Amino acid sequence: MSALPAWQPHLEVWLLVGGVLALGIYAAWVIGPKVVPAGQPVVTRQQGFWFAFGIVTLWVSSTWPIHDVAEQQLYAVHMVQHFALTMLVPPMFLLATPRWLAGLLVTQGGNAWMWLRRVANPVVAAVIFNSVVVLSHWTFVVNTSVTNGPFHFGMHLLVVTSALIMWIPVCGPWPELRMSSIPATCIYLFVQSIIPTVPGAWLTFATTAVYSAYDDGGLRLWNIDVTDDQQMAGVFMKVVSGFYLWGIIIVLFFRWAVGTFERDNKSNLLTDEQVDQIEALRAAGPPSTASTSTSS
Repeated sequence: MSALPAWQPHLEVWLLVGGVLALGIYAAWVIGPKVVPAGQPVVTRQQGFWFAFGIVTLWVSSTWPIHDVAEQQLYAVHMVQHFALTMLVPPMFLLATPRWLAGLLVTQGGNAWMWLRRVANPVVAAVIFNSVVVLSHWTFVVNTSVTNGPFHFGMHLLVVTSALIMWIPVCGPWPELRMSSIPATCIYLFVQSIIPTVPGAWLTFATTAVYSAYDDGGLRLWNIDVTDDQQMAGVFMKVVSGFYLWGIIIVLFFRWAVGTFERDNKSNLLTDEQVDQIEALRAAGPPSTASTSTSS
């Protein structure tokens, strides 16, 4: 039975995560108090929660042992790593970004804002993200990524960037770029769950090794066979990733349905003034016959 790879520090990961953490703290403690009006929170408790979880998830998924096992032994772990980098880390950091910071990062009316509006369009964002998903499972890309460090880092950068673009219409810090309705958001997320099932099915039903980099004859963690490994990766991509997005869709749908029901009920309720008028009319009773005859 093969053991875990030997521990490695992965200094580039520590520098990246440390840099993101330092920038977040500097923005909240130094920049925020200068631009946020007095009496308003620089960062909400919820935003701090998402930032902390984003940092931890980024660090855990990018360093030993997940990174080493994903690169050297099991493609299924590689799939788990990509799931964290596309479905967990990007929305966490977007939800952690205050509106004032987003406005400083991308100024409305500038060239960066113009390009952001273009790529964050739901159709464009979906095409970019799903194209990168398909590209990242191409045989040449996977085999090269395992053996070439700079290429591997570049692919991770591309994957995370495309995922950030994909999540902006859902939970981005710019309200103008979010989708206008929850039903539309649900449809958008459902689309994101369709394309990944294609490479997922390809891996699940393959009877031979798809990626030669994971079939080099070396020791494999827990002696998992190469075909079993890629089948697990395919099932994870089809089932876990899909259920994750569908779970978000279900939560959003029920939140929208409950909100719509409450708004309809409120619109059907009478105001206190209207209730008082009705009660007064009831207390007065029907018009008398005498007054009716006199008036005639």
